[in-house]
Amino acid sequence: MAPTGSSASPAELKTRIQTLVDSYPVVVFSKSYCPYCQKVKELFRALDIDIHVEELDLLEGGSDMQNILQEMTGQKTVPSVFVNKAHLGGCDKTVQAHEDGLLTKLLEGGEMYDYDLIVIGGGSGGLAASKEAAALGRKVLMFDYVVPTPMGTAWGLGGTCVNVGCIPKKLMHQAAILGQSLTDSRKFGWEFDEKVHHNWGKMKEAIQNYIGSLNWGYRVALRDKKVTYNNSYAEFVEPHKIKATNKRGKVTYHTGEKFIIATGERPRYLNIPGDKDCCITSDDLFSLSYCPGKTLVVGASYVALECAGFLASLGLDVTVMVRSILLRGFDQEMAEKVGAHMENHGVKFLKKFVPTKIEQLEAGTPGRIKVIAQSTQSTEVIEGEYNTVLIAVGRDACTKYIGLDKVGVLLNEKNGKISVDDQERTNIPYIYAIGDVIDGKLQLTPVAIHAGKLLARRLYGGATLKCDYVNVCTTVFTPLEYGCCGLSEENAIALYGEEHIEVYHSMFWPLEWTITARDKNGCYAKVICVKLDDYRVVGFHVLGPNAGEITQGFGAAMKCGITKYQLDNVIGIHPTCAEVFTTMNITKRSGMDITKKGGC
Repeated sequence: MAPTGSSASPAELKTRIQTLVDSYPVVVFSKSYCPYCQKVKELFRALDIDIHVEELDLLEGGSDMQNILQEMTGQKTVPSVFVNKAHLGGCDKTVQAHEDGLLTKLLEGGEMYDYDLIVIGGGSGGLAASKEAAALGRKVLMFDYVVPTPMGTAWGLGGTCVNVGCIPKKLMHQAAILGQSLTDSRKFGWEFDEKVHHNWGKMKEAIQNYIGSLNWGYRVALRDKKVTYNNSYAEFVEPHKIKATNKRGKVTYHTGEKFIIATGERPRYLNIPGDKDCCITSDDLFSLSYCPGKTLVVGASYVALECAGFLASLGLDVTVMVRSILLRGFDQEMAEKVGAHMENHGVKFLKKFVPTKIEQLEAGTPGRIKVIAQSTQSTEVIEGEYNTVLIAVGRDACTKYIGLDKVGVLLNEKNGKISVDDQERTNIPYIYAIGDVIDGKLQLTPVAIHAGKLLARRLYGGATLKCDYVNVCTTVFTPLEYGCCGLSEENAIALYGEEHIEVYHSMFWPLEWTITARDKNGCYAKVICVKLDDYRVVGFHVLGPNAGEITQGFGAAMKCGITKYQLDNVIGIHPTCAEVFTTMNITKRSGMDITKKGGC
C-alpha cells in the first residue's frame, strides 16, 4: 500500500484515497476534534452502518491528503463522505441525504446525483431544454460561459443568436433598410433639406441595450423556472461528473443523471499570419465601439454576405473576398442572384482569391490594415488596404475542450460535431446533444429551440414526438432578402432526376419599387415540384423584400404537402409580393421569357 507520510507523492496519496473508496462501502475522511465529523459518525452508528474512518489530523501527511481530496471532489472541508464509491459530500449533505432517503438508496447500491439534468450551453436550445425540464419537475443545472474572442469581446446569457447573431444582425439589416427608405421617400413626396448621415455609435448602443434586456430576461426566466444557472466553463472529468471553472478560477464539481450538450459554434479563423491579431469576426462586429470604415469581408457564407450587405447599405466601402462559390449549401441560382444584386448596389467582389497574410499598418479605431491575397487559379498576388477585416469563413463546433473524450462521446473527426440518433442521443446513453453542435442537422436557432423542448418532454414528460428536420424555412438577410424552404434545385435533381421535376419561376416587381423605378427585374421566385407525386412542392425560393415573412407561411403549407395545383387555386392578396406564387405558369423547361416589361 502507498505510504501516507509526508514523503508520499500526490499521485501516491490519490491512489491511496481511491483504494480506500473502492475497498469499503462507507469511507469518512474526518478530523477527530471536528463536531461536524462527529455528527456524521454518530449518524452512521445510529443507523448501525459500519464505516471506515480516516482521521486526517492524526495521520502524518493528513493535510496533504486533504488537499488531494479537494482536488478530487471540489470539497475543501471535512467530513468528506463516500458511499459505495460515490462522493456524498460533507455533514449537511449527508444529513440531508438521510432525510430524503437518498442515503438508503446509495447504501443499497443505487446512484445519487446532484441534478437530474445538466445542460452545457446557455444558447437558445440549452435555455429551451432547461426550462422545459424544470417545468416537468426535474432538478436542472445549466452552465453557460463565453470564452472571449481574440479581440476581448464577450457577452451575456442567450448564446450566439441573441448576442452576436440573429438579433443584432436583423436590427442592423433594419437600419440599412431605413436608409434605403429615406432615399425612396423623396419620390413619394417627402422633402427634407438637412444632410442625412448614419451614426454608428447610436445604432450600436441601442442594439446593445436591447440585447442587455434580453440577457436579463433569460436570467429571470431561469430563476422563475427554478433552473440553477452557473456562469462557469464546464467540462466532463469522469462519467456523470462535471468540473466547472468560473471567471475567477474557482473550481466546483457537479454530478448529473443526464446531460445535454448545447455548446454551439464559434467563428473559424484563417490560420494565417495576422488573422487573430488584426481581424474581427461577427462575434466582435455587433458591439464594435467605432464605425468599421472601409471593410474587407473574407468569406462567402450567409454571415459574410449579410454583414457585407448592411455595412454597404450604411454607406461604407465594402469588398467581399470569395474563395469559390457564394452561399455554399443553398440553391446556387438564388445565390448568384443575391451576389448580383449586392454587386449592382455597391458591394465589390474579389472572386477566386484567398488571404495569405494580414498586417497592421496603423493602430486606431479604426486603424489601417494591409491584406495580401493569392489567386486560387493562378500565381497572381494582390494587396489592399482596409480599415477593418471581417472574417466569415464558417464556424467550428465547441466540443474540443469540454472533456467529451473522457466519457467516450463520439465526434465526427472532420468537423468536431457530435453524432446523434433520431432522439438526439449520443453513443453514451445518458448524454444528448442539440443545436449547431450536432452533425448533419440544420444550424438554425428555431431548430435548436424546438429540438430542446421536445427532448425534455421525451425525457421527463412521457412524450414521443421527435424533432422534424425536414422542410425547415430559413432566410438570408442580405439587402435583398432570400427565403427558402425544402430542396435546392441541385438537390432536387440529384434526388429525383431532372426529368421528374418541374421548376416554375417568375420575376416580380414590388409595387413599392415602381415609383422609385428600382430594380424592375431584381426580384425572383421559383417553386420546385415532383411530377410523379402530383406535382408536390419540394423546394420554395424567393428573392425579394420581406422574404422571411413570405417564406414562413409557405413553409407551413409544405409541411402539409402542398401541390402546384393547390398553389394555383389559392387566391392571392393584391398587391403583394407573395401573390406571385399563386400566379406562376412558366416553367424553366419551356425557356419562355420571365422578365417584366410592363408596369407590373
